[in-house]
Amino acid sequence: MSSALNEGVKKREVFAWAMYDFANSGYTTVVLTAVFNAYFVSVIAAGAEWATFAWTATLAVSYIAVMVAGPLLGAYADAHAAKKRVLFFATVGCVISTALLYFAGPGAIYLAITMIIISNFCYAVGENITAAFLPELAKPDALGKVSGWGWSWGYVGGLVALGLSLMWIMGAESRGQKTADAIGLTMLITAAVYAAGASITFIFLKERASAAPTNTATEHAWARLLRSAREASSYRDLILVFACGTCYQAGVSTVVTLAAIYAQEVMSFTTQDTLILVLIVNVTACVGAFGFGYLQDLIGKKRALAITLAGWVLMVIFAWFATTRGLFWVAANLAGICMGSSQSAGRALVAYFSPTDRAAEFFGLWGVATRLAAVLGPLTYGAVTWITNNNHRLAMLITGVFFLAALVVLAKVDEKRGRRAVAGPTAEMV
Repeated sequence: MSSALNEGVKKREVFAWAMYDFANSGYTTVVLTAVFNAYFVSVIAAGAEWATFAWTATLAVSYIAVMVAGPLLGAYADAHAAKKRVLFFATVGCVISTALLYFAGPGAIYLAITMIIISNFCYAVGENITAAFLPELAKPDALGKVSGWGWSWGYVGGLVALGLSLMWIMGAESRGQKTADAIGLTMLITAAVYAAGASITFIFLKERASAAPTNTATEHAWARLLRSAREASSYRDLILVFACGTCYQAGVSTVVTLAAIYAQEVMSFTTQDTLILVLIVNVTACVGAFGFGYLQDLIGKKRALAITLAGWVLMVIFAWFATTRGLFWVAANLAGICMGSSQSAGRALVAYFSPTDRAAEFFGLWGVATRLAAVLGPLTYGAVTWITNNNHRLAMLITGVFFLAALVVLAKVDEKRGRRAVAGPTAEMV
């Protein structure tokens, strides 16, 4: 491990950084993927025809907010050496709003929508900021494996939160409850795992950046963003990665957001079936993130990402054809392997193309790309199901187009040229 880290970085600090992936993964796993999304559609919205679209539209609102605020918060964090400060407030916001979902019972649509918007906004800001620490921790030729360590450990966190939630839900009947009545407490479990894991991050992770001189926080943050806009042509490969990320993350966000709904609506999975499926998929995602982290550094980050995107296309084909649970399980686990590896690879590639003193800003812009994707993908899926009277198979097939588009854009990325640009706008032209 030591050979992969920058000088002065201790192993416990990398572990503390990875613990944030551990902490926040429970939110995406339990709230967005496995439990609360299906609960929102079937119980809170009572299975209305507009329910799936309402869920995707709610997430879209939160992602639009991240697209507006994310780059500015990142530029502020870079200028004022405030990554931990911004991360702290984002974490507190997500933990509290997730816990308040405990009160979102049948018919509490407005409460559920409000808390999802707040919690998902805070989660996304936290994800952007924690990623900005990566170039400070890892050497350039080890960004893939270190990113993979964090992302794979994140899936362990998702497994812990989901496992605890599954045990609580499966014990509902023995307590004289219906399964739906047990969902509320899983939100408290998720919030508790988030808070406990993130506390380790804040204790041991250091803020290495130095604050830049500035008159006011807002003015300097805007100035940094304007500078990036002027120098955009010098970071052409990073911009291509942003475009590629928008394409493939649209597909990934669709799978993450709607997997439980697809399993229940198309494959007739029960809530317990879905939770078990997501648990196992998290294991394969953990393996994919860890293994592909090493592969990225061995064969190149671009090539490794291309392999995972091809895997996503194959997954969509399997899911579209699946009429038996066996084939659907194959598709789901292929999605797990590709999910962990593609998201870890994307983070590593952005870190590879980002100057250390502007990492939070550039990851804020990466957040714009991925959150735009999170608007386009699930909204497209939701709109297709609405227009076609809940034809989830067609919606899944259309999702595959996003991965094909990502492959086309990725082919234009030059990994060596993108790394040269890190030295400065003029270096890229040499």
